[in-house]
Amino acid sequence: MANLIKTLNKKNKLPFLLQGGTVIGSARCKAFRSREGRLKAACNLVQRGITNLCVIGGDGSLTGANLFREEWSGLLDELVKEGKIEASAAEEYSHLNIVGMVGSIDNDFCGTDMTIGTDSALHRIIEVVDAIMTTAQSHQRTFVLEVMGRHCGYLALVSALACGADWVFLPESPPEEGWEDLMCTKLSENRARKKRLNIIIVSEGAIDCHNNAITSEKIKELVVSQLGFDTRVTILGHVQRGGTPSAFDRILASRMGVECVLALLEATPETPACVVSLCGNQAVRLPLMECVQMTQEVQKAMDERRFADAVTLRGRSFENNLNTYKLLSPLRSVFFQSNFNVAVLNVGAPAAGMNAAVRSAVRVGITEGHKMFAVSDGFEGFAKGQVKEIKWGDVGGWTGQGGSLLGTKRTLPAKYFDQIAEQIRTHSINSLLVIGGFEAYEGMLELAGARATYEEFCIPMCILPSTISNNVPGTDLTLGADTALNAIVETCDRIKQSASGTKRRVFIIETMGGYCGYLANMGGLAAGADAAYIFEEQFDIRELQANVEHLTEKMKTSIQRGLVLRNENCNENYTTDFIYQLYSEEGRGVFDCRKNVLGHMQQGGAPSPFDRNFGTKISAKAIQWISRKLKECYRKGRVFANTEDTVCLLGMRRRALVFQPVMQLRDETDFKHRIPKEQWWLKLRPVMKILAKYKTSYDISDSGQLEHVHVRRPKHSDMGAI
Repeated sequence: MANLIKTLNKKNKLPFLLQGGTVIGSARCKAFRSREGRLKAACNLVQRGITNLCVIGGDGSLTGANLFREEWSGLLDELVKEGKIEASAAEEYSHLNIVGMVGSIDNDFCGTDMTIGTDSALHRIIEVVDAIMTTAQSHQRTFVLEVMGRHCGYLALVSALACGADWVFLPESPPEEGWEDLMCTKLSENRARKKRLNIIIVSEGAIDCHNNAITSEKIKELVVSQLGFDTRVTILGHVQRGGTPSAFDRILASRMGVECVLALLEATPETPACVVSLCGNQAVRLPLMECVQMTQEVQKAMDERRFADAVTLRGRSFENNLNTYKLLSPLRSVFFQSNFNVAVLNVGAPAAGMNAAVRSAVRVGITEGHKMFAVSDGFEGFAKGQVKEIKWGDVGGWTGQGGSLLGTKRTLPAKYFDQIAEQIRTHSINSLLVIGGFEAYEGMLELAGARATYEEFCIPMCILPSTISNNVPGTDLTLGADTALNAIVETCDRIKQSASGTKRRVFIIETMGGYCGYLANMGGLAAGADAAYIFEEQFDIRELQANVEHLTEKMKTSIQRGLVLRNENCNENYTTDFIYQLYSEEGRGVFDCRKNVLGHMQQGGAPSPFDRNFGTKISAKAIQWISRKLKECYRKGRVFANTEDTVCLLGMRRRALVFQPVMQLRDETDFKHRIPKEQWWLKLRPVMKILAKYKTSYDISDSGQLEHVHVRRPKHSDMGAI
């Protein structure tokens, strides 16, 4: 309808960032499915001079938008004939450009790793699962949870990974014949091992291998009739669609929105309609209709019971998740023995997701046939002999636990070389998996450098970068950073809400991160900050003054509150207290100030769904790498590894998880400030400033990870790493 088209500008009060759903509204419009409806839509657009459309929706919305574009010339001709528009208007607005963004909690669109809204839905699911697990353990119950997703099992699959579910039912991967007995046997074995809790997750579109529906009620009846377990069903329903968007979704939507506008600005009449997608950590543009057709092929494959094809069509991200879940939930309970011993330890500050990574490492290691050892309190504990074997059941329930259950310290290994070498000999350790931050990276460099002196260190070693600071070279994202970012954004939301009644108030928030400004910058982008001060982008008193003037002007609008983030080590002189006092003095009579140092709350709390999933998958991948290296380096009855490629860091680089020798990462590292020399997120700085309504330019080259992978056919191998 014409009266539903509104003009937005900088003067509009836009509370979009903090609100879930869609402020501008959404509808499944039946009228648009007819040519008559599309004719009216074309008339409304031409009358307002609109020839660029950003369409946010699922495959139905994007398919309709593409049809609208294809019919555009014919629709204009018809409108001219009917006298509803002038011929000059038809000529002026002769081309319609379409760019799509996928907004759907189901994550059911092929060509993107994550659709806008999926991460927030996972947050709602995991919040409920965590609450249920508490009561289930108290009462020794079995819970069957039904999650949304229509015909896509992504939410169910990732939820199962994130909470360590005993069984999961997906549309794309139905259970094999006789699944009823297999599931009941597994639940019974778990109960026999004194596990007080059983969790079964069911996707709402779950089917068996004959395409018959598998419902949550059916599963409950099966468990009760065959095992007699006290069983409850929880159907989460539309609670999954609600709530405040997660930090990941806010940043994803902001990045996709920028890329969408750039795509529209670059579009020509010959440019085919594209959809902006996320591949790994990179934004790409893919042909819209090819992605739609691939999405439709998934359902066709399921209808024809070609389930392996359906999983492949979902993309590499989905396939990796499924393979990891199968690794961690094997149907067999007896495994072959490899005669290799693998030790796992945490190093550095605690970070959410560490426990999920340890659990995954232990269980995948056991399925690979290794004997797994846990080292308490990092390298210091290693030197003191705090090493013990850890078994399958010892890590039950670790996925949702924050911090480090193994214990972790920042101590580097150099001063303990003799003792650590002795412990490696004593326990016949053949490989090390170190989960930690910058200290873990430095520690691995020390161990690798000491191989010439200590033969015990000539074993395969792998680091999983885990720190809230996101300051480890060799990876775009570290385990734990997402949880910390959510803690920051949640706090900022509450602070901004508290200011809504007070008016004319500016909050100065100090974040952690050492010299790395990732948390401050991305937190500012996700929370809608007016400024974020970081070490990597030097600032002076003139910029501080300009920010004060910007906030002074802002107080004249309807949004009479401000938010400023400061990285803890951004400047030794412009401290949080200094900035607070400066703003207070310069804003006197216009606004008042408050300051808040978030501190160690950023390290606490339950890990986010992203960190649980990320930690689980990278740890599984690391153990598989270790298994390969152990076989390659096993000669004459012993493991001997002294090449650079046997001490690696597993990091996410743009679209892929990559093993990189730590020795080769030294040149990429600023050791003085403990940060990588190149950081991808810095190129998102202009986005934050534009969204804060500063008068600044945005160059295409500034898009960083938004660099363009131009229109091409999506390949299964390009469907992302996470």
